[in-house]
Amino acid sequence: MRAERKVFTRPAPKSANAQVKFLLTRVKGSAKALAERVGTSTRTIERYRAAKLKTPQKRLQAALVEETESEWQPQVRAQAREQASTSGGMMVEVTAYFGFTCTGSSDDGRIRTITTPISPTYAKQILELQEAGATEEDLHPIVAEAITESYFTEWGTRAVGLRADFTHVQAIEFLF
Repeated sequence: MRAERKVFTRPAPKSANAQVKFLLTRVKGSAKALAERVGTSTRTIERYRAAKLKTPQKRLQAALVEETESEWQPQVRAQAREQASTSGGMMVEVTAYFGFTCTGSSDDGRIRTITTPISPTYAKQILELQEAGATEEDLHPIVAEAITESYFTEWGTRAVGLRADFTHVQAIEFLF
């Protein structure tokens, strides 16, 4: 999750050699296991370890960056998730087509970009689903419910009974 990457206390390794060396520590030195994870040959990984190769192809570079950032600073990432799910909540930014159901309102929806804080309860549900491997589409109902509560009904102080659904989601981003 990109939000976790913004809470890192140190930058992740940038060069391909440093990324390979770091990832090798995570797979207990097995070049074969790392090669399978990033989709390349064992020999290529060994060449990066020995600094015989410097610049990877774009596909390999993207895989190395993704794997490095997903493994980097697990304790910091866990602390941010814990705080979001217990006390702090988190921010969500959504660009989507929103439609409404509420007495006295039209059901005409429109594209909106909404950035709003969501409660720790919803943050916890979202983080648990992500850890279980849920796709972005699986998160839509919970995110819609969280946005309805925090943005449209202002934590239950107005528009009681409103339900907001969103479709045609262009982007969802979570911020700690």
